Amino acid sequence: MEKSTKKLILYYLTATAAGVALHFLFQWLPNPVTALVAPVRESVWEHTKLLYFPLVGTALLLNRGGKGMGCAPWLLSAVAACVTMLGVGYLYHVTLRGESLVLDLVLYFVLLGVGFLLPRVLWPLCEWPGTDKAAVTLAVLLGALIVWFTFFPPDAALFADLSGAVRTFLTIPV
Repeated sequence: MEKSTKKLILYYLTATAAGVALHFLFQWLPNPVTALVAPVRESVWEHTKLLYFPLVGTALLLNRGGKGMGCAPWLLSAVAACVTMLGVGYLYHVTLRGESLVLDLVLYFVLLGVGFLLPRVLWPLCEWPGTDKAAVTLAVLLGALIVWFTFFPPDAALFADLSGAVRTFLTIPV
């Protein structure tokens, strides 16, 4: 096995563990700071944090010091994984009323894996002029929406707490 493949598997396992820890972080330390990076309720939208932050963190770690293929394919991959999670999560949880924890875990592991494999596919696309700026813009926009909707979720199915808790802003200790 190549050294880079071993490194990528190690980063995948670390990102997976980080995402799992993020899922419970707000329960362990409920405050506005942890609410920014950890799901504060069981909504499809809030669970994008479990993909977004580990993938963006991996992008920054793998490309620090100018090494690696660049952040653009990783950022595009993070956005694609999060959008896919929103689509599949909405279809399964809202439309089909599914509640399988096993399916949720499989979806998380698979989408995180896709998030790690997709940068190699997207890398040639990122050679086009302006793609790096577009990738950063999309990733920052998604990150800003994640933060905004943490504190001010709209009344929509994608943001509904599927466990039946109250709106997010009311559950965050100030």
